[in-house]
Amino acid sequence: MGARIDTVTARSKLPSRRDPYWQRVSRGLFVGFRKMTNDTIGTWVVRYRAADGVQLRQNLGSLEQVPASDRFDKAAEEAQKWLNHINLGGTIESSTVMDACDCYTRRVRELKGDKPADDLEARYRRWVSHDPIRQIEITKLTREQVNAFRQRMVAAPVKVGRSGETRPRSKASVNRDMAAIRAALNLALEDGKTTSNFAWKKPLAAFKNVSKRRDLYLDRDQRRQLIQSAEPDLARFIRGLSMLPLRPGALAALTVADLDIRIGVLKIGKDKSGKDRRLKLPQAIATFLMEAVQDRPPTAPLLARQDGLAWNKDAWKKPLKVAAAAAQLPAGTIAYALRHSAISDLVHGGLDLLTVAQISGTSVAMIERHYGHLRGEVAASALSKLIL
Repeated sequence: MGARIDTVTARSKLPSRRDPYWQRVSRGLFVGFRKMTNDTIGTWVVRYRAADGVQLRQNLGSLEQVPASDRFDKAAEEAQKWLNHINLGGTIESSTVMDACDCYTRRVRELKGDKPADDLEARYRRWVSHDPIRQIEITKLTREQVNAFRQRMVAAPVKVGRSGETRPRSKASVNRDMAAIRAALNLALEDGKTTSNFAWKKPLAAFKNVSKRRDLYLDRDQRRQLIQSAEPDLARFIRGLSMLPLRPGALAALTVADLDIRIGVLKIGKDKSGKDRRLKLPQAIATFLMEAVQDRPPTAPLLARQDGLAWNKDAWKKPLKVAAAAAQLPAGTIAYALRHSAISDLVHGGLDLLTVAQISGTSVAMIERHYGHLRGEVAASALSKLIL
């Protein structure tokens, strides 16, 4: 009969050695205890011989977080979980939460490009790479650990400007970060690195009803006033946002090469969706963009600043605020309000939501959530045609 390792007393009497002492848990499944020196608490390991004769192993570590008297039972429990994981098709390779994040980033970079992958990388660097959760193996991840991680994310303050002041993070911001981590863990589940999403399904669920509908709408006259009140280079950028329902960053990233003058098609590359899309432009918009190009090189910004550089948030924020004040527009007038206003006009004008979503580079669900209420008058007009 082999040495017993299921009690503290029995383990304390074992001579130290390199090879583990093994005790059977079930058919083919053994828990091992290794004590290299007499002054260490020892480590635990699992062994299983598959039907094809291949022997598999998994290290469990010291289990020092568990009372000494319960460590064998905990090792046996983890051994059975590990065996169930294998029997359900899971991989025997260990994968930590950080490994899952890195794997998902690589997958997104391969399928969607650098922009969304870089965004994910930044989120993981901020929230996972320095957090205790980073080194936990996915198969050992518990709901309590993920709940604690979520609480740390929610509690982390946001710095305001350079003054050092902070404010609480918005739930919408937390939702975006949790979505990135949830996606990484879901890919690990899909790839067989774990067989259950129990640990994170509820803890990483999004806060409900935190995405507010954008309410600041600028009508056409207000947009014209804003254009007239802005400096010429900013006026061109504002006009572009007013006629093309693009995210400000996506419009700013466009280059001369993205405009095909011959057929009047604009390629939208750098955007939140990470996928290229092409817009067939009406003649008036195509002419406006062609005039803005002015024989500049293909790599130059399509709608450049006065100094020839591309627009960015820091460059347009203050001048836009000044122009909005001069035009006597609401204080909440920002670049994104122009995109919102353009999308609102498209929806209110009766364009189907799928086409609106494709043009603006977002999902139909998002358009329905934020702009579906505008379809009321379109529906009323359609119903009026049924009157007998």
